[in-house]
Amino acid sequence: MTFLRAVQYFHTVKYLKPIQLYGRLWFSFYKPKADLSPAPALRALSLASFLSPAQRRPSMLGPRKFNFLNEEGTLDSGWDDLTRTKLWRYNLHYFDDLNSIGALSRDAWHKVLIDDWIAQNLPGEGTGWEPYPTSLRIVNWIKRHLDGRYLSTNQCQSLAVQVRWLMKRLEWHLLGNHLFANAKALIFAGFLFDGPEANCWLTKGLNIVRLQLSEQVLADGGNFELSPMYHSIFLEDLLDLINVASLSCGLIDSPTIQCWRETAEKMLNWMAAMCHPDGEISFFNDAAFGVASTPAELKAYASRNGVVTKVPEVAFESDKPVVTVLSDSGYVRMEATAAVALLDVAHVGPAYLPGHAHADTLSFELSIWDQRVVVNGGTSRYGIGPERLRERSTIAHSTVMINNRDSSEVWGGFRVARRARPIDLMISQHTDEVVVACSHDGYQRLPGKPIHRRQWNFGSNVLTVTDKVIGMFTCAEAKYNFHPDVRVYLSDENMLTLALPTGEKILFRVTVGRLRLESSRYACMFGFVQNTTCAVVSTASSENDATACIEFVWK
Repeated sequence: MTFLRAVQYFHTVKYLKPIQLYGRLWFSFYKPKADLSPAPALRALSLASFLSPAQRRPSMLGPRKFNFLNEEGTLDSGWDDLTRTKLWRYNLHYFDDLNSIGALSRDAWHKVLIDDWIAQNLPGEGTGWEPYPTSLRIVNWIKRHLDGRYLSTNQCQSLAVQVRWLMKRLEWHLLGNHLFANAKALIFAGFLFDGPEANCWLTKGLNIVRLQLSEQVLADGGNFELSPMYHSIFLEDLLDLINVASLSCGLIDSPTIQCWRETAEKMLNWMAAMCHPDGEISFFNDAAFGVASTPAELKAYASRNGVVTKVPEVAFESDKPVVTVLSDSGYVRMEATAAVALLDVAHVGPAYLPGHAHADTLSFELSIWDQRVVVNGGTSRYGIGPERLRERSTIAHSTVMINNRDSSEVWGGFRVARRARPIDLMISQHTDEVVVACSHDGYQRLPGKPIHRRQWNFGSNVLTVTDKVIGMFTCAEAKYNFHPDVRVYLSDENMLTLALPTGEKILFRVTVGRLRLESSRYACMFGFVQNTTCAVVSTASSENDATACIEFVWK
């Protein structure tokens, strides 16, 4: 191991909780045996109370043909084809298609697929028995049963074996959304089955949810991983728990259900604040379309569960911009009649679980006339490789890069060493504009210890972005990644015209600094990358207090 890699490991591991450290050892060395004893009896439930869950797009193209992550494949090479990525194989074992759009029309395929999985995936062996896909599969099989497409005796037996296995493989070494998914599966299984063993599963799941819910959902309603995509996944998990609680017959107390409802309401409000006018999520940290259910689908599912958002419609007074501050998670929404800007003034978080974090501090996204204009680069893949690293790096985000280094040291597939910390946040509302300013110290590890400070002045038809670098540096560049649907024309050496698909035009003007254009990439979905254009604005000098400033103007 090189000295630099040793330093990276130190600055990564020092944030971990003790349970993650010894949990990894336990998970690596403890190899439980599958419990094949007969399944408990099914609980008598009033299935009419179970509501239609959120539905995602179908992933089955035929009885043995699938499309996951925009990549087609079949079962011809089995359930654990090592030529496929780990995430593709995970999706194969989730069984999401059982409850997706039009699932009933494919139910004959599903019955055969479940039986084939049981026959081909021996207990405890292969990708399908890892805790996370096991958790999602347990829930999807049970949802199908609760929808009236009943599991056979053999399928219920396999399900019980899977739940017992999961009880011995809870992901305390990972925590976060993985552990919450484990707990959700135990709760669902505790409802489906009856008797002391099932009650033990239910109690275990409820205890984990009770401990984790207040930690993983911040006071402003944001999920603590600070990814709008994972926020949506977590919100669906919580809505599923509220849904299954309708079958409880007293198994879950009213204060617990009320807590879940209040938390879901806060999460709906946060999701609404972090969406663009097109109704879809923003791309901060790991985020892409098509992984989580859409915001519209989640809002409808929440409504069916009696959970409604309390976000009022924004009322503009003479085009006066308004601001929404999500202070606990670290995001700011600035909004006028024609434009929405979403700002990242967040910490890398949570400190002990930064696997989905990007080096995107002080980045922002901008929509004008319902069209995304400035974007972050998105996420097209997981795993370890140069493209995964690039997508997590500062260069893929609309923020400032100093000395061609990342603001936070992202490395590996899901690791972060030294992290940028936002400091000196100031937000002020004036008669005709909103002003947000913030600094971060992520570059202080570099020679000269530079600090980046960014200020956004947001008016009814103009956004001014001023970047200041305090301290010595070699080069500093502000990146403005444009959405692929935006056509970019160079009007003169310091001015661009941005043409939207609907015909409107936006002026991009550099008032301080030097402008150039370069190519970039945008990944709105896994497995799908588009070429796009990036405006790069260099600071006017490399002295202390060097500045770059641009304006977006729309009429």
